Amino acid sequence: MFHPNSTTGMTMIPEHYPTQPEHLWRHFYSITQIPRPSGREEAVRAHIVSLAEQHGFEHAGDAAGNLVVYVPASPGHEAAPTVVIQNHLDMVTVKTGDKEHDFDHDPLTLKVEDGWLKADRTTLGADNGLGAAAALAVMTDPTVVHPALELLFTTEEETGLHGALGLDASLLKGTRLINLDTEEWPEIYIGCAGGYGYAAGRQIMMKRPRPGLVSYRLHLKGLTGGHSGIQIHQQLGNANKLLGELLKDAVELDWQLSRMRGGVAHNVIAREASADLFLNTDQLDDWQRLADAARERWLSFLPDSDHGLQWSLEPVEVEEPLVASSADTRTLLNLLSVMPHGAQRYNLNQPADLVDLSVNLATVSLREDEFKLQTSLRFFNADEARPLQQHLEALFETFGLVPQVILDYPGWNPDFGSDLVARTRALATQQLDREPQLKAIHAGLECGILKSKKPDLDMVSFGPTILGAHSPVERLEIATVEPFWELLKALLADLA
Repeated sequence: MFHPNSTTGMTMIPEHYPTQPEHLWRHFYSITQIPRPSGREEAVRAHIVSLAEQHGFEHAGDAAGNLVVYVPASPGHEAAPTVVIQNHLDMVTVKTGDKEHDFDHDPLTLKVEDGWLKADRTTLGADNGLGAAAALAVMTDPTVVHPALELLFTTEEETGLHGALGLDASLLKGTRLINLDTEEWPEIYIGCAGGYGYAAGRQIMMKRPRPGLVSYRLHLKGLTGGHSGIQIHQQLGNANKLLGELLKDAVELDWQLSRMRGGVAHNVIAREASADLFLNTDQLDDWQRLADAARERWLSFLPDSDHGLQWSLEPVEVEEPLVASSADTRTLLNLLSVMPHGAQRYNLNQPADLVDLSVNLATVSLREDEFKLQTSLRFFNADEARPLQQHLEALFETFGLVPQVILDYPGWNPDFGSDLVARTRALATQQLDREPQLKAIHAGLECGILKSKKPDLDMVSFGPTILGAHSPVERLEIATVEPFWELLKALLADLA
């Protein structure tokens, strides 16, 4: 039995940690104790290989680090077609500024609050660790009836779907695929957005600051941040854009720009940003006035979840006192002003929350003599996205940035005639006493890439409710996990 008052690994299992379904919750806890940033999934992959070998199951991998575990059918169901269950191994690694945590080495510290499972001031990794735990539960729970299974665990999903892009599709024989990486129970997802992204940079002329100026750090923090796909319609504040706006407000003051940093990854809405400035200390009251006015202005339209926004201006020590030229500073501030961010077009058939086209100004950085940024697009129709791509490319050319494409992956177009979708919907209707909605998601599930590599795949995606993914307020609604598990079991039994 799984005892919630015991310890496993390095952190205490929290009080009220759920225990049913036992196999799923046990596997999820184990996963949270294994560091698994994108590109460093070796430990969690080894953990899964060890579990597979303990149960006598074969496994195989490819050059991209993807893993497939081959689970034989339940007795009497050997003739049923093979089914693929797919999840990714990595997680987004974001924490609050006051949290000491090394994502390369430290296990997560979990807590249960008001029916939600969370981590202590870090991302939880329920995206997609909960789905991976469900796949492992299917593998280890002998009461689950299923056909032959191929459990596919991909790598580096969160930094550009690199595992799926590099997948050796010959490892898979199944033609039905269940993806467990959506986050809105009990809806059934049958489509996802494609993506395109850039890293762009340029050299900056740096020089010594003017005599008499003092080094300070201007820091914006307290925004919610979050998933740049599924939360883009919430109009959350982007710290990169707000920092640029505040600096633009201050152009009449006496200051010079030394460094800038904001955002953490291409698929995260920036929740913090800062700039190191050399400024005239006689104007500190002016900075106070400008920043307070900007904050009041922003809170007039930002959602309530962003009302923890704070700013600070504190002295900072600088090893190498260098600042950008006045001309380059103006160029960077103008660039931040005109860089687009947010939802660009909404879906006409699902207008409440489905965005057809969006862009995220994800990261900005000025260090030494180089300015860099990352921006990414999401779309269902690549042709509709082309004008936005041209817009960004024109901005890069105009402002002297050299772009590099860092993302380019296809979407998954909905198939309303899918047999797998029809089975899933019928079973969910029996379970819920109502028909769940069929939806597409404005996020880059790996389904689009997998379909491009293996066109014969019939696919469906569903999962429990996860809110705040890609942010330190990520949380998993415990009450949705058991019905999610029951639907997965029922679907596997139906396919057997």
